[in-house]
Amino acid sequence: MESSFGKPVEVEVRDSLEKAMKILKQKMSKEGILQELKRRRFYEKPSVKKKRKTREARKRLRREMKRKLFGATGPSRS
Repeated sequence: MESSFGKPVEVEVRDSLEKAMKILKQKMSKEGILQELKRRRFYEKPSVKKKRKTREARKRLRREMKRKLFGATGPSRS
């Protein structure tokens, strides 16, 4: 089952189920699982897929450049 769906996401239930669900949603959002599910819901034409991939790559590069310029703390607002 792990090979067809990727690595499993585990969450420890300590206090309440609501907290565990919130943590699970945060982890899934961070790993991009929810976006992947939404994207795979319908067929995506190859031309649209290519455009999306280039758009995502540009966004990723911008983010990396921003991190290099401003560091981990972000731009100062003083």
